[in-house]
Amino acid sequence: MLDALARLPFWQAFVALWCIVMLRSNATYWIGRGAIAGWQRLRERPSRASRVRAEKLIRRLGPFAVALSYLTVGIQTTIHLTAGALRMPQRVYLPAAVVGSAAWAAIYATIGIAFVQAWLAAVAGSWFALAAVVALLVVGVVTWFIGRRPTRPSRV
Repeated sequence: MLDALARLPFWQAFVALWCIVMLRSNATYWIGRGAIAGWQRLRERPSRASRVRAEKLIRRLGPFAVALSYLTVGIQTTIHLTAGALRMPQRVYLPAAVVGSAAWAAIYATIGIAFVQAWLAAVAGSWFALAAVVALLVVGVVTWFIGRRPTRPSRV
């Protein structure tokens, strides 16, 4: 499938990827919405369990958490599931999903496919591709560490 997407013009790859991610994220949203509805029917009172990171993000950022989730790895599905479980209104969720899906499709249709192809070439024995993949990973890790450094309070 990746080869077929790589051969397509950008706009066709973008549309195909956008449709895929819209279907996936909306299915996850509705699974979360249905799961919580069923869970609430089984219990007399909803539990006051500790809130997870995705729930905190959605409560604080609302639809922006949904749109930004498309730029993350590892929490995207959790955010969509939680948006459904929290019964985020469809009129709020859907525009955020459309925008986030477009951003995801644009990124994946450009550098995402190139990254996967470089990774596959690296595995196949291309030293140049392996060096490019390692360089991208190093840049990503360094950027992540720099972003996590605590800021020092300014002295007055």
